[in-house]
Amino acid sequence: MGDLKLPEINYGALSPMLILFGAACLGVLLEAVLPRGRRHGVQLTLALASLVAALAAVILTRNTRVVTIGGAVAIDGPTVFLWGSILLLGVVSMLLIGERAVEAGGAFVSQAAITVGSDKDLKQAGGQPGATEVYPLTIFSIGGMLLFVAANDLLTMFVALEVLSLPLYLLCALARRRRLLSQEAALKYFLLGSYASAFFLFGVALIYGFAGAVDLASIHAAVADPQRNEVLLFGGLALVAIGLLFKGAAAPFHVWTPDVYQGAPTPITALMAACTKVAAFGALLRILYVAFDGVRWDFQPVLGVIAILTMLIGAVLAVTQTDMKRLLAYSSIANAGYLLVGVLALNKEGLSSTMFYLVAYGFSVLAAFGIVSLVRDAEGEATHLSRWAGLGRKSPLYAGVFSFIMLAFAGIPLTSGFTSKFAVFGAAIDGGQTWLVIVGVITSMVLAFPYLRVIVMMWLSEPGESTPTVSIPGFLTSAALVIGVIVTLALGVIPAPLLDLTNDAAQFVR
Repeated sequence: MGDLKLPEINYGALSPMLILFGAACLGVLLEAVLPRGRRHGVQLTLALASLVAALAAVILTRNTRVVTIGGAVAIDGPTVFLWGSILLLGVVSMLLIGERAVEAGGAFVSQAAITVGSDKDLKQAGGQPGATEVYPLTIFSIGGMLLFVAANDLLTMFVALEVLSLPLYLLCALARRRRLLSQEAALKYFLLGSYASAFFLFGVALIYGFAGAVDLASIHAAVADPQRNEVLLFGGLALVAIGLLFKGAAAPFHVWTPDVYQGAPTPITALMAACTKVAAFGALLRILYVAFDGVRWDFQPVLGVIAILTMLIGAVLAVTQTDMKRLLAYSSIANAGYLLVGVLALNKEGLSSTMFYLVAYGFSVLAAFGIVSLVRDAEGEATHLSRWAGLGRKSPLYAGVFSFIMLAFAGIPLTSGFTSKFAVFGAAIDGGQTWLVIVGVITSMVLAFPYLRVIVMMWLSEPGESTPTVSIPGFLTSAALVIGVIVTLALGVIPAPLLDLTNDAAQFVR
């Protein structure tokens, strides 16, 4: 016992995570002690303040490069950049969540209403919904995402995976309208996510059997050993990759995505589409670039096939969709394929361009779901594509914003979508992955069709009696839309500052 030495902990470097986890715990306590009528304002303020404070901590410690907690957490360039990205996207997501949660008859229902099967508690507190638990759950999930991209050993990464996933399973079940669809989606997400977590954990066990350790530096050293056991190595890597590709919505592990995106409350769908994708690909980058770069020639072709399958499935099935949220879900799957193209470049440009892509896509998809949450009728959100016909005649401003976002998804020049695709494709060509770029360009052209179809439907069709109106957004949703549109335009017109930032950050530590 006298020789026991506690690991050194750099609390300053860990402060962004500590702020979020502390705020989430405080939010749980406030949920128990505050009267119902005061919860919304206090919880929303606490959530936004914690995200802003964590972002300020990231900025203050941006030059920190350290491996702490006994090697379990690595604070390096990609960690700091991805932390800032997740927190910025988290702030915009929280604006959408806060808008839908605080309005009367909002998007969320409380767990109490789910339990009793009625909306009785929704009529309390002046008609406001009682789902204020959405705030601490969201902060817990975002805190888990920060730990996920910083994890420097596989067990820490598994713990972070569960911390970010479990709140999302609950959040997906909180849709007030179409509640059965929401709960079905949450159950599918939970069951499939549990399987993916089990694959990940079994992969950790195999890698431990191979390397005798779970930290990424030891795994990297073991991979370089010519006497290595390749069965344990590649079996473990495959199972760990399944867990990460599931979170990133890559085929064939994408089957949960359309149902969950459609059934979850739209602000939660936006959170998953933006922040969870950053976390999943941030962790995948760390594992492939830090631990397993010594066997890149072995896993590159396999992941390349997965990238092609992901792009094809996302692009082709997006064409057949008749629901806006399912269309955006398949768009998200296709974008996961484009991100994999950047990842598989396996060079500094690939790391830099992938991080740029994650930010560019994140803000665009948040703006898209923000518009979707506004197109409503008496029954709630009108997500069927036929209901959007003629929307440009009734609400030209918001139809114009949505058209701009669709053009960005299609990769039209002067939008962030064009710049990000150009960056990852260029990095892949430099990395010798031209075959992936060819498929990426072809699927991008296919994927442009459903985007353009939506634009044509909104502007060139006559509005019918069933065409819904766009509800006037509150301040929070308006702010989220303005931020999303400005970033989408700015990264298309002047991408150099962010590209320089990602290039400077593209260096892992071991």
